[in-house]
Amino acid sequence: MIKLFNQSIGRLRLTKAKSLILAPLLVGALVTLLSAPVQAAGPSPLDRGGLPADTFSILLEGPYKPVVHGPDLGLTTVDLSDGSYSTTKIFAVSGLPEEVIRHGNGQTKKAIGNFYTQFAGSLAAYDLPGGAIAMVFTGSNVQNVPDGQGGTYIVGTFELDIPEATGIYQSFVGGHNTMVDVLHQLADGSFVEHCICIISRKV
Repeated sequence: MIKLFNQSIGRLRLTKAKSLILAPLLVGALVTLLSAPVQAAGPSPLDRGGLPADTFSILLEGPYKPVVHGPDLGLTTVDLSDGSYSTTKIFAVSGLPEEVIRHGNGQTKKAIGNFYTQFAGSLAAYDLPGGAIAMVFTGSNVQNVPDGQGGTYIVGTFELDIPEATGIYQSFVGGHNTMVDVLHQLADGSFVEHCICIISRKV
């Protein structure tokens, strides 16, 4: 994930002053986008038979913590106990069946699952009620914005493909995820996530 970010940083050094002025405005817009949906979390009208909609959205929110002994999600693509992963919480936004929504609560911001990613690699996993999804980062379009306190906001989008999934998410294999992200790297080097994930079945 951060390898893609570092590639973007190299390009960002050539960014004109005008783009740097616009970047804080982008941060504000994305923070507004990310803060609003959780309060309205609910099942999509397209949900049928306890399955997710063709496209569903979830929120990744909160500080990342290193994973020492990760769970076995039944995925062969990832090894969550190899010491390379960090984790944060998943919250429901839209497109998930009511059975999944009941595992958390958008009104009280109760998490429904856990997200795992490699900051020094390209793999990620979503541990959700009813199954799990493995993903691979394939590209990014981000800018870094100083937070004024020695840290950096990493603002933009990440693209991921879905090579493997289990349970009610198996039909998403071959699909895609666009992450609309405001990733905050603090001055101490730790990360806090604010990210909407828009996950779609293969068209």
